[in-house]
Amino acid sequence: MKLYGYFRSSAAYRVRIALNLKELPHDMESIHLTKDGGRQHAPAFQAINPNKRVPALVLSGGEILTQSVAILEYLDEVYPDPPLLPSDAIKRAQVRAFAQLIACDIHPLNNLAPLQYLKGPLGQDQAAADTWYRHWVTAGFDALEALAQPGPYAFGTQVTMADICLVPQVFNAQRFKVSMDKYPKLAAIDAACNKLAAFAAARPENQPDAE
Repeated sequence: MKLYGYFRSSAAYRVRIALNLKELPHDMESIHLTKDGGRQHAPAFQAINPNKRVPALVLSGGEILTQSVAILEYLDEVYPDPPLLPSDAIKRAQVRAFAQLIACDIHPLNNLAPLQYLKGPLGQDQAAADTWYRHWVTAGFDALEALAQPGPYAFGTQVTMADICLVPQVFNAQRFKVSMDKYPKLAAIDAACNKLAAFAAARPENQPDAE
């Protein structure tokens, strides 16, 4: 397998964690999202992912998977040990809802493309873009703090897709100076996860393309 990503992409970060948890060997290729106008726009990468986003995972048979949550679901179906979803149907739905709150509600509003649009065509300065970012993260974290269940992880003693999505979002939130003081449960989950080798190895500063 080959993972196309970028060290600071939270979506690629999710996939790195899952690959590490499942101990799946893979190559990595960096697609720098800001150099040269964003290398995700290059024709060579657009042929891999027409949506011009990372991550993209190329399987051994040449098939290409995109969208991080879809990739997580695929990996869990094909490589079920350790599972990323609980065995109970209600718990599975709750974990998916937690993960999707991050992947569908928080992350799209704070991804690089909308932030660049705010600062480009809409003429907002960096301070306004940062305020926008913090507003949507705070709104999402308020909900996540209420939804998190007794730990040490988001839904008990098993790492799930919820944790895999949360940890990269916390990393990005802290980059943009979002205080975690209001979110003791989320902060504790993040700390517990980052004690695990699979999470630590996936951290942005530990990637070959880290700047």
